[in-house]
Amino acid sequence: MARVTVEDCIDKVDNRFELVLLASHRARQISQGAAITVDRDKDKNPVVALREIADETLSPGDLKEDLIHSLQKHVEVDEPEQDAGALIGAAAAKSEDEDELPETVSFDQMSEEDLLAGIEGLVPPEKSDDY
Repeated sequence: MARVTVEDCIDKVDNRFELVLLASHRARQISQGAAITVDRDKDKNPVVALREIADETLSPGDLKEDLIHSLQKHVEVDEPEQDAGALIGAAAAKSEDEDELPETVSFDQMSEEDLLAGIEGLVPPEKSDDY
C-alpha cells in the first residue's frame, strides 16, 4: 500500500495540527505495545497511526479524549451521588434535632505583635545553586 500523508487524513480531522497530535499520540501508543487495527506492511508507527485514522478503524474523538486524559495531571473521578431516600432521611433526622444548640466555632486570635515576632523568628532558606 502507498504511504499515507496528512493530506489523505485531513477529511477525517479538520485541523491538521490536531491530526498530527492525534497521530503522534497513537504512534506512541503503538510503540508502547498497543494492538494495531490495520496491516503494518513494514511501515513505521507514525505511518500506521495515520493509516488507522484514514481507514477510520479508530475514532478521532476517542483518540482526542485519550490524548487529553494522558496529559491531565489531576483526573477527577465521578463519584455516584447519594440516592434521594438517604438525603430525605438525613434531612428529617436533622429537623428532629433542631432543638439542640448548634456548636459554636472559635478560632485562635493572634495579635499583630505576636505575628510579627513569629515572622522575625523564621530562618531564611539556605542558598543553593538551583536558583
